[in-house]
Amino acid sequence: MESYAYALALYPLTPFLKSVKPTSRNTKPQLGVVSCRGKLCLHSDSSLNRKSSVSLFVSNQRWNGFKVRAASVPGNTGETQQSKDSVGTLKLGSMFAIWYLLNIYFNIYNKQVLKVYPFPATVTAFQFGCGTVLVLLMWGLNLYPRPNVTRSQFAAILPLAVIHTMGNILTNISLGKVAVSFTHTIKAMEPFFTVVLSALFIGEWPSIWVVFSLVPIVGGVALASFTEVTFNWIGFSSAMASNLTNQSRNVLSKKFMVNKEEALDNINLFSIITIISFLLLAPVAILTEGVKFSPSYLQFAANQGLNVRELCVRSLLAGFCFHTYQQVSYMILQMVSPVTHSVGNCVKRVVVIVSSVIFFQTPVSPINSLGTAVALAGVFLYSRAKRIKPKAA
Repeated sequence: MESYAYALALYPLTPFLKSVKPTSRNTKPQLGVVSCRGKLCLHSDSSLNRKSSVSLFVSNQRWNGFKVRAASVPGNTGETQQSKDSVGTLKLGSMFAIWYLLNIYFNIYNKQVLKVYPFPATVTAFQFGCGTVLVLLMWGLNLYPRPNVTRSQFAAILPLAVIHTMGNILTNISLGKVAVSFTHTIKAMEPFFTVVLSALFIGEWPSIWVVFSLVPIVGGVALASFTEVTFNWIGFSSAMASNLTNQSRNVLSKKFMVNKEEALDNINLFSIITIISFLLLAPVAILTEGVKFSPSYLQFAANQGLNVRELCVRSLLAGFCFHTYQQVSYMILQMVSPVTHSVGNCVKRVVVIVSSVIFFQTPVSPINSLGTAVALAGVFLYSRAKRIKPKAA
């Protein structure tokens, strides 16, 4: 809201081409109030005598009326700008909090489901299905503009969707085999794969500071892996493979639709990838794992600690959180720089690891904790090193 200062402007209401007879000294000018669309206007109803004549800069005794008006002039907008900045900061902070909270709930519900229902392809397809429903509702209710995808765009998006599908399946395989905290510690290796793949495919060579930041990442993950109580080779290798696929997707995304006129925004791009991933994975899940919604499999899950109702509710909540936390992540990415988003993603991983250890009461040794801390510190240093621009030759 703009702030205004108010000034009084006095000027004649009638021309003074002829003299006006003076009125009686006892006659007082009558002032009428006229609404001037938010401005205060005072008009004199009778002529003024010589003693009550008004002059703003030069005295003029023949003026027989005057008008007082509140004129608005721009005031100091510093406080307004500060207020806008505060609102923007509050909004961004709220979105980061929602991002973290949805991540925590997704990992908890997803782990609970995979623990009693060990079919990662079926679970992942169900989560993509939940995301597809949410995307269609978003477009159908005009909450976000629906894109018109061309054939060339679809051809470029399809490989990204395939890689995205593989990455999520591998992540769920890892979450089903090892602790949530260990999976996310391994996924802290993502910057390492980003640097290697960027150098191989798009010719982006890292600076010396970026290379140095990778040392604590690799060392921390190795230290945490050697001392992990729930260590499992399937869980470890699938988490590493998910790093490879997810970072391949990110690197290829940089080459996606170089022409800005054909480019899609992040939210619509993610929405289309979600739909394609569901259409690709649903038949694959049925072929590889079969139809796992039969009463016998649901009863098997019930024997493991979750009844049918609890399994369905947690699966739906995991699917909802799975899509919305990624959607919020893309919304944040449109508001901040990629480096800031990378730092936020590092903090998110810390929050998820700590919350999962507390919720599932995962046994953690001091050396394991040290390895995780070193790896996460390396990720933070990596995000800072990316901000250092190489000096021009």
